[in-house]
Amino acid sequence: MSNRSITPNLASYEVWFLTGSQELYGEETLQQVAEQSRAVADALSAAANVPVTIVWKPVLKGSDAIRRTALEINAADNVIGVIAWMHTFSPAKMWIAGLDALRKPLLHLHTQANVELPWADIDFDFMNLNQAAHGDREFGYIQSRLGVARKTVVGHVSNPAVLASIATWSRAAAGWAASRSLKLARFGDNMRFVAVTEGDKTEAELRFGVQVNTWGVNELADAVAAVAEADIDDLVAEYEASYEVAAELRVSGERHQSLRDGAAIELGLRSFLEAGGFSAFTTSFEDLGQLKQLPGLAVQRLMADGYGFGAEGDWKTAILVRVANVMGAGLPGGASLMEDYTYHLTPGEEKVLGAHMLEVSPSLTTSKPSLEIHPLGIGGKDDPVRLVFTADSGPAVVVALSDMRDRFRLVANVVENVPLDAPMPNLPVGRAVWKPAPDFATSAAAWLIAGAAHHTVMSTAVDIEVFRDWAEMSGTELLVIDESTTIREFQKEVRWNAAYYRLAQGI
Repeated sequence: MSNRSITPNLASYEVWFLTGSQELYGEETLQQVAEQSRAVADALSAAANVPVTIVWKPVLKGSDAIRRTALEINAADNVIGVIAWMHTFSPAKMWIAGLDALRKPLLHLHTQANVELPWADIDFDFMNLNQAAHGDREFGYIQSRLGVARKTVVGHVSNPAVLASIATWSRAAAGWAASRSLKLARFGDNMRFVAVTEGDKTEAELRFGVQVNTWGVNELADAVAAVAEADIDDLVAEYEASYEVAAELRVSGERHQSLRDGAAIELGLRSFLEAGGFSAFTTSFEDLGQLKQLPGLAVQRLMADGYGFGAEGDWKTAILVRVANVMGAGLPGGASLMEDYTYHLTPGEEKVLGAHMLEVSPSLTTSKPSLEIHPLGIGGKDDPVRLVFTADSGPAVVVALSDMRDRFRLVANVVENVPLDAPMPNLPVGRAVWKPAPDFATSAAAWLIAGAAHHTVMSTAVDIEVFRDWAEMSGTELLVIDESTTIREFQKEVRWNAAYYRLAQGI
């Protein structure tokens, strides 16, 4: 990742820690509630894997204070979510107006101050103070009664599993905040006659908060033409310091001008995105205007810097790449446009080879990519420069977003990236090879049954649980293909979901 990263520091985001109680208990007990709830919030703040800033708020004891707090949370752009805990009994009707007003993600933490019961000393004063088992059930009821989307985490905050769940949710909340403020620039339109890259952009803005608009590709070409030669010199020097640059592309090489053209595209594209406040974009090989080559190197580097990208006008995948980049901020690995291209079908050793024409992010590898130039028999432009590498081995997830007419559908497959069986000297692109869960045949059949897109985001930084939380926050259907998937049950889920999501929209 370069020093031009637009991936946020998640510590700049706040999650407010709210504690429920009531005046009934008296000042002495409420003081203990405050002290103990602050200690829980402090434990979350101190957890190394919780990437956001946890902000403790005074104990809430009445309807007006709860409602005003919810409105304050909604209005604060840096507050991305709420953790709520009912330390004592907090009557649920006090929470109706506040929960109804809340527009930020909610995590219900069902915990208590102590780990063990003080068996020898426990008395009714202790029971009166420590009754989250009672109060949180009341809170759970009103959330369900109101239909409030939330994540529920159960256990003491000293439990690593509890901290991991809260950390995962907070990353999803950061991704949700990113999509709610996302501006996406489409250069040109979708690839002709392709169905799955189409979609309802108005519904996307309502559902995800993303502004999706189009600019003529020659506006980008004008920005590229305006790039100063000195800036190209500096970027080419950065390339030579960062990558294994092919001899023909170096300063004295016979094809050095092609590298300069690629650098100009990166600088022009970056300046256009920065000026417009865009954090995601698309291109199309069928609409390149005055650009000299299909953007390859530029797109790869911008994705590694945190931008979302979709090829062939695929703005839905561009959204996912941006969201995945934000959710994985600070973690090893990265996120990239990906596409299932072809298969290795030896029985028992089936694998998927994923790539794209040029645009796979180098954030998927810790090795030093090679910067090369090769012909591309599509797009009708000069040979494009690109980074060549293989994604690191290890766990990953591939996720697609499709418009199903009455809803958006996320389909996610848990996969394992694996080494190449043999070198691929004649495939000079960024690529990944993976084994899908639970097995190749089930994975591919389920993907086809779901009607999932052929473009995906591959994330090697975050796992499936983050996407589960993000789907819950956005009210988006999610179908998961993992170790427990069977075709029979998957088909049932697809059918049930069709009924559920239509009914959930109301008349």
